[in-house]
Amino acid sequence: MSFERVRQFVRWFYRYRSIRLTPEGTKLILFTLAVGLAAVNTGNNLLYLLLAMLLSLIVISGLLSEQCLKRLEVRRHLPEYLFANQPTTVTLSIANRKLRIPSFSLRVMDVVQGAAVDRGLRLLHLPPRASVLLSYPLLVARRGYYRIQGIKLLTRFPFGLFIKAATLPLESEVVVCPDLRPLPDALVHDLTTQGQDQALPRRGQGVSLYNLRLYRPGDDSRTIHWMTTARQSKLMVRETEAEDQRRVTIALSTAIPSNHHQDFERAVTLAASLVAFFHERSYALRALVGDLEIPYDIGEAQFYVILRALALCEPIPVVESAPIPNVFRTLGDRSECLESVLLVLPWPDPRLTAACQGVSRVVLASEREYA
Repeated sequence: MSFERVRQFVRWFYRYRSIRLTPEGTKLILFTLAVGLAAVNTGNNLLYLLLAMLLSLIVISGLLSEQCLKRLEVRRHLPEYLFANQPTTVTLSIANRKLRIPSFSLRVMDVVQGAAVDRGLRLLHLPPRASVLLSYPLLVARRGYYRIQGIKLLTRFPFGLFIKAATLPLESEVVVCPDLRPLPDALVHDLTTQGQDQALPRRGQGVSLYNLRLYRPGDDSRTIHWMTTARQSKLMVRETEAEDQRRVTIALSTAIPSNHHQDFERAVTLAASLVAFFHERSYALRALVGDLEIPYDIGEAQFYVILRALALCEPIPVVESAPIPNVFRTLGDRSECLESVLLVLPWPDPRLTAACQGVSRVVLASEREYA
């Protein structure tokens, strides 16, 4: 039973620990072997004394480097969402939980897809019972999940003979949203001239100011406009524009031929940029991403729900015999004067275009002006 425990400890230790020689350490090992051979052949006591000193130097180096890596607690702080091709800052908190022994000469690296990634983080001295914050910029080029499996700590302390490494299984996962780019001027002009960037003046539930009028019995006291009331010495009530005047549906088809993967990524980027464009103008947003439907809502939470769906969507191969989903067939019916429906296509799909003839606009992402 004790032998099995020893085996499990050795497996655990070597799973999260590693050691390798530096060029200086290699030279020292060779020199130690030479001294040992000379001592055995000659029986010279001075050579034995030198051999003992060299061996103790190697042992002490291993023990002190291990002490540097023991009882270190690392925490990583990532934003909830990242955006592709946009840098963000990642913060690492490193605490030394040892009571009396400091840690020296630490390199801190992320473990991504099983490989150590150097972020340029160095820590020369971490006193006992102390902590420090380190930060580095992170740039992710592709949308989707970005996973960091762990943290790798390395040290050459004390003599630079060995590089001792400890891997901590600190896993982090974050959603990388599609790259947000400015919309082409032609598309912005079309959206504006078609009235999709304007709210019709009608009283209702919303956030934009519609009118100021005198207070009437039964009005909600929270709608009183106090600045105008103080200026005119009369109770004035603020009315807002109807929110349903500013609604937009953005639909993205995920069915593509096998040779249009780059066009699909352009379409995802364009759909995300459209979502950002309308979100900045306080539109109520609805999204169709393949078969996934996200109902109407407004605000920051809805914005990130749609971006998450776009970040994680995957293309599916086109099947000629497959029926068009009903949610896409009814898109044209929703394209009324009070609601805009934009259909984003990665490729010129004739079947889907014919089924959605009533939409406000079909945007082909493979066209030069949107690429």
